[in-house]
Amino acid sequence: MRIAYQSFEGRYSDSPRALYEAWVRERPGDVHTWLADPAHLAGFPAGVETVPATGPECVAALEAADLLIANTHTDMEWNKRSGATYLQTWHGTPLKRIHNDVLWAPAGRLARLAHDVNRWDILLSPNHASTDTLRRAFDFSGEVLETGYPRNDVLNSPERDALRRRVRADLDLADDTTVVLYTPTWRDNAVFAEGLPDIELSLRIEQLMKQLGDDFCLLVRVHYLMTDRLQAVTGPQVRDVSYHPDIAGLYLAADAMVTDYSSTMFDFAITGKPLLFFAYDLESFRDEVRGFYFDLEEIAPGPLVRTQEELGEALLDLPGVRRRYAAKYQGFQERFCSLEDGSAGARVLQRL
Repeated sequence: MRIAYQSFEGRYSDSPRALYEAWVRERPGDVHTWLADPAHLAGFPAGVETVPATGPECVAALEAADLLIANTHTDMEWNKRSGATYLQTWHGTPLKRIHNDVLWAPAGRLARLAHDVNRWDILLSPNHASTDTLRRAFDFSGEVLETGYPRNDVLNSPERDALRRRVRADLDLADDTTVVLYTPTWRDNAVFAEGLPDIELSLRIEQLMKQLGDDFCLLVRVHYLMTDRLQAVTGPQVRDVSYHPDIAGLYLAADAMVTDYSSTMFDFAITGKPLLFFAYDLESFRDEVRGFYFDLEEIAPGPLVRTQEELGEALLDLPGVRRRYAAKYQGFQERFCSLEDGSAGARVLQRL
């Protein structure tokens, strides 16, 4: 069998990575080919067969595959071979409106991406709360598997403590440092802005780190659509981990997460560690830029803050955040994390 993999337009990551690593252990005779972005080749282990994520070699790999495993749209012209299967894992529980439900998209974008949706055979859902939303938003009439996300299996694995130590060591993080993972989502009006200008973070990192002090370190992980547009993120207490191969290790290495509206919140909640929301543009993002499927203020398992000062104060009181949001956190986990038991990958492989 020939299997092709596409993750975030050319990275060795996410649920395709988890399924690949399990597959090669169980069926070592199959042929595996990854679509790889040259900027992310360093994240691929030695021995993994890759082709460029665009161009003739990429198209040839896609058209030769018996099975394509992808976590986002394979947005190029290629012809799916008769009898081949396309498994779309997708890449997050939707808080933000997606595909047909978005408030705005560039002209022609949704029609082009719908061409890819028409190739899908199986779509993964991370939880029951997302299944109908995903099916409706993509206008997908095929098979939807509620399995949880294979990428999150490691968060409940026996190796999780060892992986935490290894990632922290690789990032030169002391054992007694409080590590905060910052995962802002992308904004359509910035990413698709005319002329594709550089994107700036609204979080003023130097100011925040002065407030937190030397016992903290900030890991900055931006959305894959922003990595080549972001101005440099630097500082002695800061690590830009946007090119880190896999975010699951960062979840384990961190002691808390700050996000805004990113679906990383649902994955990080599996760990039970504090979640904080820097929602400085909540109304405009919710009502004008993208839109939400549910009320974040109502269900958020941590504080929604509007200013950096409020964010810093909350981070300096993480035990208090845990206490105040314990009940909401439990409800959030029950709604969105019930299938994240470490066996999602096994359920997907059994189906395949």
